[in-house]
Amino acid sequence: MPGQDRSRELECLLESVCALRARVVEEARRWMAEAVDDPAAAGAAAWNLAHYLAFRRQDLRELQGALARRGLSSLGRSEAHVMATLDALVETLAAATGRPRPILEAAGPRADFDTGATALAANAAQLFGCEPERGVRIMVTLPAAAADDPGLVGELLAAGMDCARINCAHDDADAWERMIRHLRAQQAEQGRCCRVLMDLAGHKVRTGPLAARSAVIHLKPGKASGDALVEFSAETGESAVLGKGRRRRYRLAVEPAVIERLAPGMRLSFVDARGRRHSLAVTERGEGRAWQARLTEPAYVSETTRFEYPGDAGGFVPRGLGRQPVAVRVFEGDALLLTGDGRPGGPARLDEQGAVVEPAHVPCTAPEVLARLEPGAPVWIDDGKIGARVEGRRGGDVLLRVIHAGPEGRRIKPDKGLNFPETPLDLPALSDKDRRDLDFVARHADMVGFSFVETAADMRALMAELAARGAAELAIVAKVENRRAVEHLPEIVLAALDRHPLGIMIARGDLAVEVGPEALVEVQESLLWLAEAAHVPVIWATQVLETLAKKGAISRPELTDAAMAERAECVMLNKGPYIVRAVTTLADILQRMQAHQRKKSPRLGPLQRLAG
Repeated sequence: MPGQDRSRELECLLESVCALRARVVEEARRWMAEAVDDPAAAGAAAWNLAHYLAFRRQDLRELQGALARRGLSSLGRSEAHVMATLDALVETLAAATGRPRPILEAAGPRADFDTGATALAANAAQLFGCEPERGVRIMVTLPAAAADDPGLVGELLAAGMDCARINCAHDDADAWERMIRHLRAQQAEQGRCCRVLMDLAGHKVRTGPLAARSAVIHLKPGKASGDALVEFSAETGESAVLGKGRRRRYRLAVEPAVIERLAPGMRLSFVDARGRRHSLAVTERGEGRAWQARLTEPAYVSETTRFEYPGDAGGFVPRGLGRQPVAVRVFEGDALLLTGDGRPGGPARLDEQGAVVEPAHVPCTAPEVLARLEPGAPVWIDDGKIGARVEGRRGGDVLLRVIHAGPEGRRIKPDKGLNFPETPLDLPALSDKDRRDLDFVARHADMVGFSFVETAADMRALMAELAARGAAELAIVAKVENRRAVEHLPEIVLAALDRHPLGIMIARGDLAVEVGPEALVEVQESLLWLAEAAHVPVIWATQVLETLAKKGAISRPELTDAAMAERAECVMLNKGPYIVRAVTTLADILQRMQAHQRKKSPRLGPLQRLAG
């Protein structure tokens, strides 16, 4: 009979949900006993996180489908209130089957449907300050110019900036102090709320310096004029490229005696750094001790390039070109040495037949990590642009084999990130620089960004340093940047929960290198869910509207990404020449999206006006 079948189906669902709830309670208790010293003293957020972790260890897909077919909760929006969701299902199914409501065993304080969302909103308000007109805040990384341009800070604030980020890896305490002073003044003038996050540099392992060579200036004719505008000047000892675009010109510093020998219409011949012969025409006297000249074809000028006077065996060379790193380019299949002895990096050394005698080598700024690299371990360079695997050792160096560099190879540059996604580096939680910077942060910031936090022990180390500086209540933003942080996120959160205002930053740039771009989508979703389960606000970071901020253009994929960011409590923009435009655009997107989506839940207003 259909009625009996339906009744039996509902009874089976009730039994399944009760069994699921019992497993969640048991596993949550076990996890809390291992994770905290006193589970009985833990709050609802900590217990809800434990419930969620136990809940998501189950394969719920079949149960979800069966519940959805009966118009019941499919469990997909239970992050902030796990036990309340399960208890409501048990009560509904018991009523539908005519059974008495089962006695449900408690496991710690419970977050109900209202208090879970309310707690998350309250924690976001505590972290970021005032509630903006839109539900999602905007964080902006301040450029160095903000230290000397209060007008720029005012524009960002007026455009919609709710939180200013200062990266301690750049500038210094004097510049940071000026940035904050300008921000506070603009806040008072505009009557707006804006918090300051100061981001510790952390142990960012990078490529070290490369050997230097004489700089080369590429003289490029302009598209409009067809000429490269060159100035021979005795006013300064430095050669340089001046201006941009149509206004670009080139200054070559020379001895004063050269200026006395030049004349209008004179043609100077030279062999450039690539061995090609050129000539340029001196046109007119410039300001001071200088002459203007024009070149009709591209050329490369170095400190050894000799300009020859017409009919004269003599000549002159430019001065003050400076030094620049040598070019270290690697191709897929190349060997590459990662060194830790402090010597500058350099390109591969070849024999007369072009065979490699000695592979290219690049220094690592944290040589202590080299001893931890095992054969087969992956190494990524420059935000994943170059990939390699460890092949072995040569003394204290590590021999890598390049496996990813693109069809035309890639240049390795100094001060670029090195990632070791499968190698525990076991570096101290805070560097010496971090501790020095904390002295400033504790006095001036509203939040501290904890870079490369990996474990609960790391979090406790930061809290101890803050307490020693009288900042035991300063808000902390844990930046999730590598595999270990992802794996240990629940413990990292529990270490600070109820002790400091807490936020999570999903640093998608480093994460993409660490876990792989394909896995990033899955990982960032999991991080959003875990943070919501702990009632901890999330900052969605890295490359949001990046093209718009840096180039003034916008792409459709970036628009979609910005709209997806609405599921976080805050979205971070990086600096760029068009950052004010990017803030305005993001504020508009977030304002529109809040009418249609909150977290994973669609908000079903009438579809009556889809444009404008």
